[in-house]
Amino acid sequence: MFEGRVPARRAPTRARWAFFGAGMTKNRNIHGAGSDLIDAFTETVRRYPERAAIVHHGRALTYRQLATLAGMTADRLGAAPGVVAVPAVHLPETVVALLGVLAAGGAYCPVDPAFPAQRRQAMLAAVGCRTALAPATGTDGPRTDDEPPAAESLLADGVDLVELPRLAVADAAPPSGPGATAPRADEPPTTVPGAVDPEQPAYLLFTSGSTGQPKPVVTPRRAISAAVASLREVFALTPDDRVLQFASLNWDTCFEEILPTLTAGAALVLDAEAHSGSFPRFLRLVERERITVLDLPTAFWHELVLHLAEEGRTLPASVRLLVIGGEAANPARLADWAALDTGRIRLLNTYGSTETTLITHVVDLHGPQAPVRERPWAVGDQVPIGRALPHVLERLGSQDELLIGGPAVALGYHGLPEATAARFTDPGDGIDPQGDPASGAGAEGDVEGDPASGAGAGAAGVRWFRTGDRVSRAPDGVLTHQGRLDGEVKVRGIRVDPAEVEAEIAGHPGVAAVAVTGATLAGRSALVAYVVPRPGTAAGTLDADLRAHLSGRVPGHLVPSRISVVPALVLTASGKVDRAGSHRRYAANGSGSGQTPGTTPVPSHP
Repeated sequence: MFEGRVPARRAPTRARWAFFGAGMTKNRNIHGAGSDLIDAFTETVRRYPERAAIVHHGRALTYRQLATLAGMTADRLGAAPGVVAVPAVHLPETVVALLGVLAAGGAYCPVDPAFPAQRRQAMLAAVGCRTALAPATGTDGPRTDDEPPAAESLLADGVDLVELPRLAVADAAPPSGPGATAPRADEPPTTVPGAVDPEQPAYLLFTSGSTGQPKPVVTPRRAISAAVASLREVFALTPDDRVLQFASLNWDTCFEEILPTLTAGAALVLDAEAHSGSFPRFLRLVERERITVLDLPTAFWHELVLHLAEEGRTLPASVRLLVIGGEAANPARLADWAALDTGRIRLLNTYGSTETTLITHVVDLHGPQAPVRERPWAVGDQVPIGRALPHVLERLGSQDELLIGGPAVALGYHGLPEATAARFTDPGDGIDPQGDPASGAGAEGDVEGDPASGAGAGAAGVRWFRTGDRVSRAPDGVLTHQGRLDGEVKVRGIRVDPAEVEAEIAGHPGVAAVAVTGATLAGRSALVAYVVPRPGTAAGTLDADLRAHLSGRVPGHLVPSRISVVPALVLTASGKVDRAGSHRRYAANGSGSGQTPGTTPVPSHP
């Protein structure tokens, strides 16, 4: 069982390559199950060295330049640097940092500079981070509001700051090491590092937990490599594609945009206009930059569809694929979408979790590859989440819980063996015998496929992740979500355990009891909190006090949109707090003082 140990940092060594020369590991079959992500990127660089890899505010960075910068970053980090923290901002430097950390054999850990300082420090401490990548001092040209944060945002006791190379040095940088020469892009590697352990951590991301502390998920290299290979195929990416980088760089959705793109020879477009909060500006950006692929949170897509319907418009002609995910798609918005001139655009619904690495299930809802519907979408219809991707194993366990197996399953929660054991089953732990046989994408129960592919590895010896999601399976293998087995909710497309928010609120001296649950406010998913004050606490100002209390401790998506001060919480027959019952009582009659109307913004992904 994984117990949360990440390889310790080794002494820095000077790299002997300028990335072209040693980007390949000994796992050199880029199409095989044992392939490493860096192999695929290096091969892409060799094929398309002068194509645009990243376009930022109209300025292009070629694959050759990106590879040079990533190689310099790996050189500065040294071999196997352990967990490396990186400011998560919408800039090419963040992508350089990601590739550089992976090339060095480290574990990438994004940290949002906008998070409260206390939260950032807790995240670094939780993963034992000893190294952070900081932006270069000064700038190499005009910047906008997404200027790299100051290095101080990742300062912590025992953390070494390593400066990222400036983008301007990509062309001028000589190869590293004494006597080194730069190979041509079409030459084979001149040096080959040792084979990369596929179980080595590639990155750590945080999910919500019941203790009130960050819960880091450790994703190994074999997981992200397998997921990216599948997504390149399902998105049908080519070097002619231009993919908008929209998602927050603090969450794994961004990897769906970045890594398939940069291993297919396509262009990744970063632009502040994508996060302006204005749909007209967003659409002008998509048209100006000739975006072909959009990957949007479902909540944002809902609002975009309403805007397009009201304006009588459709997406720019360049868009061929629109990927949505993060929460359930509204059938009413699907009907609106289908009524627009959108038949040429492939609308792909997706499902996945951090613990199973990016996307595990997809389904075409509309467009050239979607099945023909007998009638239009209507309110009350259930929207499917899709079929398993080729590298994914699935089975239904007790109470129709979806279990995911195969190479994309994470190692576990860093430093939290009990939490890991509760959600991850090691081979031989024994899955509920009432569950159905394991099945892979397209296998429909066939478990005798190629074990290396993951799609037909069979039930024996498989490690599973319990998703907590109840699903139903149609005869054609398509799954539909039927609810949660626990109290987790989605807010702005981010999974939230209400118990984490309750733990933070309960830490306020004026709170005697609290219940937090999910609700729909103004058509959007949100958190609502019901708080019982301690005797002597001023109920009239408690909601405002709690907002101030939370704002200094947790990210914005963990701050409830509505806080109601109530006389008592509803309890179950066994005396436990009944979150749903409390919500029904107080939401229905509006009781409770200090009630603050909630307004949840459209997800903005800073």
